[in-house]
Amino acid sequence: MRAFYFYVSSILVGGLFFAFARWLGNDYLFFAGYTVLQFVVLATAWNILGGYCGYVNFGSAAFFAMGAYSSVALHKLAAGVDRYFPESLVGFAKLILPLNIPTLIIFGGIVSGLVGLGTGYLTLRLRGAFFAIATLALAVVLQTLIVNWDFVGGSRGAYIIRPGEVPILGSYIQYLFLVMLVLAVVALAAARIIEQSRLGYGFATIRDDEMAAEACGVPTLKLKLIATTMSGALMGMAGAPFPYYIGYLEPSSAFGLAYAVNSIAMPMIGGTTSWVGPLVGALLLGIIQQIATVTISSAINLLIVGLLLVGFVIVAPKGIIGLVQDFMRERASDKGQPTWRSRLAIFANMRPGAR
Repeated sequence: MRAFYFYVSSILVGGLFFAFARWLGNDYLFFAGYTVLQFVVLATAWNILGGYCGYVNFGSAAFFAMGAYSSVALHKLAAGVDRYFPESLVGFAKLILPLNIPTLIIFGGIVSGLVGLGTGYLTLRLRGAFFAIATLALAVVLQTLIVNWDFVGGSRGAYIIRPGEVPILGSYIQYLFLVMLVLAVVALAAARIIEQSRLGYGFATIRDDEMAAEACGVPTLKLKLIATTMSGALMGMAGAPFPYYIGYLEPSSAFGLAYAVNSIAMPMIGGTTSWVGPLVGALLLGIIQQIATVTISSAINLLIVGLLLVGFVIVAPKGIIGLVQDFMRERASDKGQPTWRSRLAIFANMRPGAR
């Protein structure tokens, strides 16, 4: 029943925002809302591997870009059916191409999920900083391949001409917003189910003590492969509609630093041990960045992320969710683990020149 209320409330909040934005008649709210929801999916996907399993992934932008470029490749195939297909298959290809956005999202999830599975099989025997460096190398390798792949535009990029309108809704960006809203609900639902399932308990044993989990018979490699596959698939699904949102895709935008940094910072600021943490962090940072983009400049976005991340690492290493849990624990009892107030006091007393 609680899960039902969660799904209904999520869709209701998104529907109210959609109705309010349509009433105002300002399409920028849909552009901004799409970006925030996109980061919700990315943060949730990163947290499946980085938060639940404790394996820090620096290759988020690579999985996101694979989903985006899978859509570009299918778009190119649809535009040149007569050129790329044998004559016997042209009729069938014209029947199924071009694909709609939901189908592209599924296809992008499959491609990025397979990349995640392969990456996990090659790198998950590494641990700690070595695994993080390996995922960063993956992003560099994939970006080099895309830059030299002329079919999807290569270094010069590719234009995607999206429809101006869709039936019933009218504006295409409103349609993309609704698609990303549904995808965000699906990602949060998946993370919530994982957290409360036997699979989530297995992930937690890996995060807490992987060697002890192996000694107790937990199939750690199998669980980590599941985590990398699910995380990569969700990131690819978030990237699949991106070419239709932006209209022009180039490697520097698909593999942008903002996606790698935000997908890590948002769960850490919100809290990595719960599905709620990435949602809170993505909404907080996403909204602040959109406000900064309008009022100041988009160039300041990463500065905001860096300052907030440093502040939370010092004051609240468990994120906002951990901060709230500590506060509730403090109210229930003065004993127990250190709270955010005691950490702040210790930090203040340790400053140079403090008495």
